[in-house]
Amino acid sequence: MQPLCHYDEKSALLQFKESFIINNCDEDTGHVIGLDLSSSCLYGSINSNSSLFRLVHLQSLNLAHNHFNYSQIPSQVGNLSRLTYLNLSSSVFSGEIPFEVSKLSQLSSLDMGGNFDLSSERYLLQLTELSLTSLVGNLTHIENLDVSGVSIISMVPNIFANLSTLRSLYLHDCGMYGEFPIGIFMLPNLRVLDVKYNKNLTGSLPDFEYWRSPLEEMIFADTSFSGEIPASMGNPGSLIALSIRGCNFSGSIPYSIGNLTNLIYLELSNNSLAGNIPSSIGNFIQLAFLGLYDNQLNGPIPFGLANLTQLIVLSLGSN
Repeated sequence: MQPLCHYDEKSALLQFKESFIINNCDEDTGHVIGLDLSSSCLYGSINSNSSLFRLVHLQSLNLAHNHFNYSQIPSQVGNLSRLTYLNLSSSVFSGEIPFEVSKLSQLSSLDMGGNFDLSSERYLLQLTELSLTSLVGNLTHIENLDVSGVSIISMVPNIFANLSTLRSLYLHDCGMYGEFPIGIFMLPNLRVLDVKYNKNLTGSLPDFEYWRSPLEEMIFADTSFSGEIPASMGNPGSLIALSIRGCNFSGSIPYSIGNLTNLIYLELSNNSLAGNIPSSIGNFIQLAFLGLYDNQLNGPIPFGLANLTQLIVLSLGSN
């Protein structure tokens, strides 16, 4: 810092520097193992020779919610081979995701979602030279993966069905297409599955009869998923959010859906669902949002809707 800076302004900058959460050091070795610079008003690119990449003992790096001015993610991030947590979300990174990210084999959480340009209304990151299969192939410990809004434009690789540690998977608005691998539903630890806004992604809901799914959120809005809602839909009792809005589902709403008593959000609008609204819908005592708009439903509105005292949004029109 130059000595010509006003004392009060220099002091303010030093206080700002001290506000960075960089005091996460290993008690035994003294190495810096955690660096949280999220929402720190950082602007500009990260140079390839940045001192950041000398912190080779880092296990956690959070750069989310800054403005890196459309720069690329530096390939030198691959030097931080001990990382288990990497968050580059909503930070105006652009261009190709470097191959070196795939070398971070210890990662349990990788978030690169939300790198969006408001002025052009487009997402900025791409995964074209490095395939999605190559990206996750070495991430055998991954628990949370968010590449939402990354331009991938590929099929969802079957390798995801082998990621037994996976707890949350965000692939929304990535240009995914083709048949969604049914095996992903069977992952033993998966809690959140969000693939919305992939209009060319096809698939169907699995039969939940033969296993107890831990899924809490299933978000398929604005995809080309189709078929019928299975009669066993009421089995994943931990489900709190289900959205199939704007898909191609037909048939009736199964009575068993009323077994999902933990539901807070249920969005079935813009499909071709027919028949009565099941009376079991009155079991959703925690439900805040119910969307049945633009289907082919008929018959009486169930009296049980009066039991939904937590309901904020109810959409039944165009039936």
